[in-house]
Amino acid sequence: MPLHLIKLCVGVERVEDLEAYWRGEVQRIVHTRQTPRREAELLGGGSLYWVIKGVVQCRQVIIAVETVGEGAASRCEIHVRLPVVRTLPMPRRPFQGWRYLKAEDAPSDLVGGELGAEVPPELVRQLRELGAW
Repeated sequence: MPLHLIKLCVGVERVEDLEAYWRGEVQRIVHTRQTPRREAELLGGGSLYWVIKGVVQCRQVIIAVETVGEGAASRCEIHVRLPVVRTLPMPRRPFQGWRYLKAEDAPSDLVGGELGAEVPPELVRQLRELGAW
């Protein structure tokens, strides 16, 4: 089973904003400080799941993980592929950096017309907190 990463999408209000951001980029690279040690597992079908406004809402397939620089100046570049794939909404508390996400804990992809495709993230969060979703 592939291993995934999960990361906060800071400054983005909606999935459409993330899609618009990537449209203008030649290379789709996410910068982080720490390089994942389990790179081989990530490259075996892993995705980067995005937390937008406290809810996991989408993912992108990871195609490469590189460490750039040396010593204190080193950083990690995670290369991701388009399209941005929407997922079933899943609430997530804030955290710093990224975290590993096991395949069995990852939300499923949304399929056209599926429940949740058009539900606002705040409503999803409230419904989940109430145990109604």
